[in-house]
Amino acid sequence: MNTTEIMNIALELANLEEVPFDSGISVEGENIKKILIGVDMETPELLLAKELDVDLVISHHPHTGEQDVHFHKVLNVQIEKMMEFGIPINKGQKLLKKKIGLLERAGHVRNYDKVRSAAKLLKMPYMNIHLPADIVTERFVQNHINEKVHGHPRATLKDLITYLNEIYEYQHTPAGPVIRVGSESDYAGKVAVLMAGGTNGGADVFKAYFEAGVGTIICMHVPDDVREEVEKQNIGNVIVAGHMASDSIGLNIFIREMEKKGLDVIRMSGIIE
Repeated sequence: MNTTEIMNIALELANLEEVPFDSGISVEGENIKKILIGVDMETPELLLAKELDVDLVISHHPHTGEQDVHFHKVLNVQIEKMMEFGIPINKGQKLLKKKIGLLERAGHVRNYDKVRSAAKLLKMPYMNIHLPADIVTERFVQNHINEKVHGHPRATLKDLITYLNEIYEYQHTPAGPVIRVGSESDYAGKVAVLMAGGTNGGADVFKAYFEAGVGTIICMHVPDDVREEVEKQNIGNVIVAGHMASDSIGLNIFIREMEKKGLDVIRMSGIIE
């Protein structure tokens, strides 16, 4: 297989028609049989790949090229999720503008060529798949939670933790699901799983979900300033499912699809086997 065909596997899993801004092929490759994949794959991992005699390195997070510089643009996909939960399209767009601006300015000063140039010098095919894998994770976890809370209107946050821990990746991590806002006995209400769209939208985005009728947000991670602001709002709950475990869900589904194609895949750097 080649790098384009492998990218297409991820796009198909996520029901995407084109490569999103936070994903891409930095160094193309052909006749790929052996792959090294991890959540964060940079120059040290490229050197390790040479030692392991692999044909391609795949990173989940973007660390190079246009994917790094234009990462902020992918946040707009969050608008679709917000609309699903009753947030008007115009409100969602405005709420994301501040975060998009912060990420754009941060990306503008970054050394976007650091890892890509190393991959080129090593003649190591290199790509990253961020949003596609996160979409697969978000859909998987949302469907699992929806199935569990259906017909159970008095489900609590403790129940949600139990349901999450039924998922393999959350069972096999030291950094599993935890309640960050709320308590075990609090009712969960309507649950929104927010794990795709670049990164956390911020406290105002969370508030919009709560005002639209969501009782609990499940996310991969939440900064302290957002957590503190949501606590002050006192209208909703937040469960952090865990970053590496959540990333691993979508990546493992992607890996299994590659293995079905006959590819030899080595997991590392945060992926739970």
